[in-house]
Amino acid sequence: MSTAPADPAAEADGATAAHRVFDLLSEAIISGELAPGAKIKESALSSRFGVSRAPLREAIRRLEERKLLIRTPRLSARVTELTPVRITELYEIREVLEGMAARQAALRMQPDDIAHLRDLLRQHEAALNATEDDVYRQGTADEDFHFFIIQRSGNATLVQILCDEYYNLIRMVRRRHSRVAGRARRALQEHQQLVEALAERDGDFAERLMRRHVAAALRGILGSLDAETRTPQMESGIAA
Repeated sequence: MSTAPADPAAEADGATAAHRVFDLLSEAIISGELAPGAKIKESALSSRFGVSRAPLREAIRRLEERKLLIRTPRLSARVTELTPVRITELYEIREVLEGMAARQAALRMQPDDIAHLRDLLRQHEAALNATEDDVYRQGTADEDFHFFIIQRSGNATLVQILCDEYYNLIRMVRRRHSRVAGRARRALQEHQQLVEALAERDGDFAERLMRRHVAAALRGILGSLDAETRTPQMESGIAA
């Protein structure tokens, strides 16, 4: 039995559509428009994005690879839920791997890379000074301090794990838990200290600073979650 030859133009259009839907769904999940635990309804999303089921399912498959969606046997995919245990596991992975990335980046970064990081932090500081909401915003990969250091580590496996597989999940945690009191200013200072270690090519110190930085972020997030849990109990007269 013969098969019809593949249409390269149709395949390219399908890949483009899948990429577009992947980006749109990623932002909807990260922003909270699609709530944690929400069921992914293919028919509704196909109509919403004006695509057929094939590119939509490819986008969903990629979102599952990036841990933004979870599929259980015989059930539809659902938006991942960021429990304290899940966040802790993610940040423990970050602490180790980003520490390694900082160590390797310290040995490989060029003067232009250090200048770029310093300029990036000046932009972050200006944005922080321009608002009173005490939130450290890193909107895109191009603006992301951590993303740049990981890329400059020169380690393709670290880049794949942290910038591809886990990056959007990390962004999701940041977006949902960005209002830890006082954390934005401290994070900026920690970034500035890290840049100086990178500029000195001190891999040991850069790794220690990065690990402390990620661990401090986790403590802030867990403390904030604990406070959120206690507040409703206190308001209802239940002792924490």
